[in-house]
Amino acid sequence: MTSLNKTQSSFYRRLYVAHLIAAGTDSVPAIVAATGMPRRTAQDTLSALAELDIHCEFEPAPGQRHNIGHYVIHDWGPIDPDWVASHAERLRLALGYPSPEDSAR
Repeated sequence: MTSLNKTQSSFYRRLYVAHLIAAGTDSVPAIVAATGMPRRTAQDTLSALAELDIHCEFEPAPGQRHNIGHYVIHDWGPIDPDWVASHAERLRLALGYPSPEDSAR
């Protein structure tokens, strides 16, 4: 596969992070572990989901302090989550992220 340009990599990263959240990898530390991206990039990507009309919110865990909780996608907007799920492996490979087996170690 050819290398991605900046626009493609940004779009693919957003789709892949949305997929991870929907699949249960739904906190910043979990996303960082799954992708190897820097924490700030993960946070910026979560914020940028709104630019694709993906409605994603942080839900704090009841009774917890210090931003303990997880992200939830309430609406995918114009994005088809089934398409993203079926192409998640292609997105992961294009972005150069580790396989789920590698990131679990």
